Amino acid sequence: MKLIKEKLFKDISDRAWQFWFIITLVFAISYSILALKKAFQGEWVVQDDARQHVFWMMRYLDPGLFPNDLIADYFQSVAPVGYSSLYRGAVALGFEPLVFNKLLPPIIGIVTTCYCFLLSKEIFPIPCGCFATSLLLNQILWMNDDIISGTPRAFVYPFFLAFLYYFSRKTWFPCCLAIAFLGIFYPQYVFVASGLLVLQLVKWQGFTPYLSRKRKDYYFCFIGLGVAFLVLLPYVLNASEYGPTITRAEALKLPDFYPHGRSSFFKSYWWEYIIGGGRAGLLPRSLYTPATLIFGFFLPLLWLFPRSFSLLKAVKQQIVILVQLIIVSVSLFLVAHAALFKLHLPSRYTGHSLRIVIVLAAGIAITVILEALLNSLASSLLNNKSGFVKKILTLALTFAIAISLICYPSFVYRFPSTDYKIGKAPELYQFFQQQPKDILIASLAMEADNLPTFTKRSILVGPEYAIPYHLGYYRPFRQRVIDLIEAQYSPNIEVVKEFIQKYGVTHWLIEDAGFSADYIVSNSWRRQHQVIAQEMVASLKEENIPALLSYKNSCAVFNSNHYTVIEAKCVLETISK
Repeated sequence: MKLIKEKLFKDISDRAWQFWFIITLVFAISYSILALKKAFQGEWVVQDDARQHVFWMMRYLDPGLFPNDLIADYFQSVAPVGYSSLYRGAVALGFEPLVFNKLLPPIIGIVTTCYCFLLSKEIFPIPCGCFATSLLLNQILWMNDDIISGTPRAFVYPFFLAFLYYFSRKTWFPCCLAIAFLGIFYPQYVFVASGLLVLQLVKWQGFTPYLSRKRKDYYFCFIGLGVAFLVLLPYVLNASEYGPTITRAEALKLPDFYPHGRSSFFKSYWWEYIIGGGRAGLLPRSLYTPATLIFGFFLPLLWLFPRSFSLLKAVKQQIVILVQLIIVSVSLFLVAHAALFKLHLPSRYTGHSLRIVIVLAAGIAITVILEALLNSLASSLLNNKSGFVKKILTLALTFAIAISLICYPSFVYRFPSTDYKIGKAPELYQFFQQQPKDILIASLAMEADNLPTFTKRSILVGPEYAIPYHLGYYRPFRQRVIDLIEAQYSPNIEVVKEFIQKYGVTHWLIEDAGFSADYIVSNSWRRQHQVIAQEMVASLKEENIPALLSYKNSCAVFNSNHYTVIEAKCVLETISK
């Protein structure tokens, strides 16, 4: 038992570091393989958020796609320059954007794992402890849809962990390089990095703070802040063509921001902003998954018993970075709430940071506790003082913690959690693929979300693309939805005609149940357009027949799998006769 304990917790030779690093990579690669199997399980598979952030990149392959498309133009305009350039480069190398999107997460995951291991080594230089930390990080990342999305937020983990690693070592050039990459991939976290640079100037003598007296600290801070300023300057100078950013007062008027709305933000009670997660909450729900992360909350308590948990002596002073990261992230969370929505969503400043903090804390705590348990077991076996039952319980607890750490994903349904969407209307996709590139499809069906990705054709609206933060985009988008609801259910054919002509709609996708009142009422996104939705529901309950319904058969150009496609040109020609 003593030999096992020595090998696990005392051996810090190069061979031990290599062994645990290789084991760490084996787990990271195995999780990636599981994700890749899901990604390539069929032809019509796309990650949920990739439907927003990747579909427009088909323009890199064919510039003629999505002509004059409000949705495609908007998402292209808000894509960080590093992110869009990476995909453009992948296309130049022969990858299709959606294929590259599926291949990217394993690469991000492995780079993230390497930097997590290195950062852990700076804070807690015990090889098996670095393995525990990196394994936990992999589990929490593959149980959420951040890195699997291959969208800008996926890059916060490799670049921010790289920043933390170089920051802990005070190596200014790679640290500044990491800040620059954060700026061109996920600019919100440049603010977090900048806060850490400033906060490291504050030193403590007991409970008394004082400013650092080392010139090196100030040089390091000012150089880093200079890079941060330069990388954020383009975002400040280049105002979005889809501005202005929505204000809190304007958001309070939109159902989109309330519970069950498309961009649910506002809560009923103040404490929901702390524990409620989501876009407004301080603590992300994923902070409690895997359940083994709970050990991270116990780490501060372990320091009250230094004699029982002797391995705590291995923790280095760099652990203060975790405290600093909490302070900076929570401060930015409060600032983002105060300046809603100028700094985008408040949870963006705490969600990723607190995951990193709790993972590092949990990895250290689990390692320290396991060492204490094995130490107790070895001591009791050597001295033969403890009873048999106590020895069994200690051994069982040790195995339980170790097995739960390693095997937790085996008990999780659908691990890894990829949130891949599988298209269920291939005939519909193939039909639209055969149509001209400049068609415009109007539909209230949820299936509209998949059409830009699977068909490479423009849609008028879709709930996936109803992002309300820039009013220059969302005002016309919301008006489109209102006009579409009115046109689909109005008994007046002139309303249908004006709608088609106003937007240049060429095709109208309708579900079999698409003309019933329940079709509006049962769907939160359609229902949130309250005034027009209520008017049309009332009209249907009064048994007013939608004018478009009479063209469902005569102007249908596709009918399959509960979907009908009406040709708008046919409707206009029939009306004019």
